[in-house]
Formats: sequence, C-alpha cells, structure tokens
Amino acid sequence: MSDASLGSALRGAVDLSSLRNRPASPGAGAPGAPQPGQQNAAGSAPDVVMHVDDQSFGHIMELSATYPVVVQLWADQVPETVSQGSVFETVTRTYGGRLILARVDATRAPQVAQMFQQNGWPMTVGVIGQRPVPFPEQEYTEQQVRDVFDQILQLAENAGVTGTLDVADEPATDDPQEKPLPPLHQEAFDAIQRGDYVAAIAAYEKALKANPRDEEAQAGLGQVRLLNRVDGVDLHAARQAAADAPDDVAAQLQVADLDVAGGHVDDAFDRLLDLFARLAGDARTSVKDRLVEYFGVVGQADPRVISARTRLTSLLF
Repeated sequence: MSDASLGSALRGAVDLSSLRNRPASPGAGAPGAPQPGQQNAAGSAPDVVMHVDDQSFGHIMELSATYPVVVQLWADQVPETVSQGSVFETVTRTYGGRLILARVDATRAPQVAQMFQQNGWPMTVGVIGQRPVPFPEQEYTEQQVRDVFDQILQLAENAGVTGTLDVADEPATDDPQEKPLPPLHQEAFDAIQRGDYVAAIAAYEKALKANPRDEEAQAGLGQVRLLNRVDGVDLHAARQAAADAPDDVAAQLQVADLDVAGGHVDDAFDRLLDLFARLAGDARTSVKDRLVEYFGVVGQADPRVISARTRLTSLLF
C-alpha cells in the first residue's frame, strides 16, 4: 500500500492516511507532523495539510502572505473538533494546493490557542495576508466546508493572495484512469462509503481468504476494524474508565484504539506495552494481537513501529 494514501483498498474513503504519512519526530506539535515548509515523505512540495505548534505557527503566518490559510484548532477533549478536522483535511486536498490547512492541537500549542480562542468550539479561522477571517462557530458538513473555502479563495483573490502549492507527486502517466479495484476491495470500499464497517470487514476477510498475501486487503482490514471499534465511542467515558482501571485490558485497548485513530500512535504503543509488561499468561494475548494489528495499520517501516516491536520482542522473551 502506498505511503501517499490509504491505497486503492480505501481510496481516501477513510481518513487514516495520516497514520502512514507521518514520520516520527522529536519536535513539538502533533506527533510525527511534518514541519511547514519541509517536503513531504514523497519528496514533493510541502503538504497542503500542516500540523503546527507554537514554534512553527509563525511560518504559517508568513505563508499566508502567499497562500490562503485555514487554521483549525482541535483537542481530544472536544471530539467534534477531531471529526471536523478530518472533514476539513479531506476537502483541502481536493483544491489542488490553492489553500493550506493548518491543524493545531490546542493542548500542545497554548499560545496559538490563546491567540485565536473565542467563546466556542469548533474553532476555525481563515488567514489571508496575515489577517484573520473568522469562521462561524459551528460544525460543518463537507459541502459547507467547500462553500466556505470558495469564499476564502475569493477573498484571497481580492487581496492578491493567489499562490498555489505544487502538490503533484505522482509520476506522469499516459492513462489518467485509476486501475479498477478487485471486486472484493470494491465491495469493501462501497461499504465504507455508506458507513457499514461490518460489511467492509467481511469483504476484506473474504479477499484474504482467497489470497492470504493480499497486503492491501490486510492493511484495509486493520484500518476498518479500528474504525468499527471507535465508531460512536464516548471519548471522555473511555478515558475515565481506563484511568479508573489501569489493568482492565478491554478499557486500555479501547483508549489505545482512540489514540491510534486520533494520530497519537506513540501514546497507544506506550499504553499497551506498559500494560503487557504488567500482565501475565493468557491475559497478554489480546494486547499482543492488538499491537500487531496496529503495526500493520501504521506501517511496518515506520520508526515508531520498529521501536515498539523491538520492545514487545524484549518483553516476550
């Protein structure tokens, strides 16, 4: 599966691609987030979606003199901001580099949060030529996001801010059509599109039964299982349950799922590896199996996976 997307198995229907795109980084800001102005993993121009913190936000302001920028503040404590971020990111990537989305984890960037924070969530602000353009404080559908983005682009054009990032990183091809999905992959894709994760899981399982070496089906299965497990989970209740029962395997697995789905991969790995070290006997099995599943979701070559797998091996032996 390509590191540039979820691959043909999901074709962007599920927004977990960031788990595979983000290299581990000791810097501040969102875990593994590319720094503004750097090239992405594929070696192309800077990504149109940037995860920024207090230190890197100044560069975002500089970029706003050339490109329209949308700043989206989010926090785990406000679940709707997490889901809104996924919608904003999906829509941003369809604009061909005409605007930049700067995602800010408010808990990791207090100065930025203080700069923009108003009275309500979700908090989203346009920035054109270093001047803010406030968004109405509401939850947006995908179409509403497109409508607002179109307005931002019109305001930017009026202000002479019309830069476009070169985001093309795919080699030229004589055939612009995507290769059709295998039937069971298409079945899974269609199920994901309608929110039927159970049917998507079944389709991927059938694909793997037919071809156990189908890496795209394996990766897709892990991703959809994760989405199915976190669908509808109350974030606050889950974290409280895990805090109240640190050795409750089910409670810890649920929070680890939420962390991985939210991009906090290291937190999930540390939680489950610490739990694994405290457990004994058969109680370890489900924790080990979940970690192995995460390794496939995040990517076997990811430095965070390599580090976690090394620690798991040492705990096993």
